[in-house]
Parts: sequence; structure tokens; C-alpha cells
Amino acid sequence: MRASDRAYRTLLDEIQSGVLRPGAVLAEVEQSVRLGVTGTPLREALGRPADGAMVLWGATSTPTATAPRRTALAPKATTPSREKQTAARLAASSGATPPFAALATEFAATDAAADPDAYYALIARFDDALDLAVANDYLTAALKTVRTHLVRVRRLARDNPERLAASVAEHRLIASAIGAGDAELAAHATHVHLHNALAAILASLEGTP
Repeated sequence: MRASDRAYRTLLDEIQSGVLRPGAVLAEVEQSVRLGVTGTPLREALGRPADGAMVLWGATSTPTATAPRRTALAPKATTPSREKQTAARLAASSGATPPFAALATEFAATDAAADPDAYYALIARFDDALDLAVANDYLTAALKTVRTHLVRVRRLARDNPERLAASVAEHRLIASAIGAGDAELAAHATHVHLHNALAAILASLEGTP
């Protein structure tokens, strides 16, 4: 793995998970030493497109981690809605449905409020299975950016047990529909989940720009 790729993945994970808090200064020398890379790979990592809404370059050219913003998140979350529904529909029709029945069982047994991190890891495995079943580079690329941003703000729901429980049920229904080969139910359940998730996320960011 290239040094810039390794630095990018580490920084992205730390910003998404909140290890690097909003406003954290990403000074080149400090981050280079911490990540074990030179300045050039670090600058390449910070300059990637997915970091555009996560890293702010100030007047001093010293980047800082940003906070989730309503104005940045809303269009990223709503624009690919049709693509997400299409992906669910295609996955249900793909013939690669057995993994989703197993995932639905896992969702049904999940207590997200007790272990949010395990739940988010299960969502990541669901997303991977969806991409594999769809096998469409365009859809995968369209969904990658919004997933990146949603990982950041999901932690805002950690203190909302009702939303976590609803999200589990929504994912279980989507996985069950795909596993059963019911394309229309999979698409509709995806639409409902996206609507509910976006409403909850924007409500949690109420008052932010």
C-alpha cells in the first residue's frame, strides 16, 4: 500500500469516528511523524476529493478537521437516493441473494444501542455485499461519497436508542427483501430508510450552518 493511501485511510477513519475532533489542527510535521510518512504523501492524502468536506484549509495553509454541516450533508445524502434504490433493486434481481438472508438474521439479532460499533460494522458488511451483488462501478462510485459522510454523522445517533432501533429494523427489512429476491420491496424499504435517516441526521444538526 502506498504511503499516501495508508495516511488517507487512517485520517479518514479518525475523522469519521471522531478520534480527530472538529477543529483539530492537522499540522504537517506532527501528522507526518504520527503517521510515519513524509510531507508529500500526507499532502496527497489531505488533498483527496473525499476529504473536501472533512478538511478545511485556512489562511495559514494549515488544514483542520471540520464538523458535519447541514449544507454540506443534505445534497450528498439526497442526490444518490435513486441510485441507492436502484442498487437494492438490482441486488434483489442479481441471483447473489443468499448473503442477504444471513445479514437479515444478523440485523434481527443486533442490539445497536448496546454496541453501536458492532452495528456500524454490520452495515459496512451489508454495503460491501450490496456492491458485490450489483457489480456496477457507476453505482458503487455514486454511493461511496455519501457513505463516507454518513459514517461521520452516524455517531450523532449513538445517544438516540429509538433511532438506532428503527435503523436496525429498516436494514433488516432491506436485507430480507433482497434475500427473498423482492426487488420492489427492497427499493421501497431503502427509500423509507433513507428518508428516516436523513431526517434524523438533519434534526441532530439543527442550528448548524
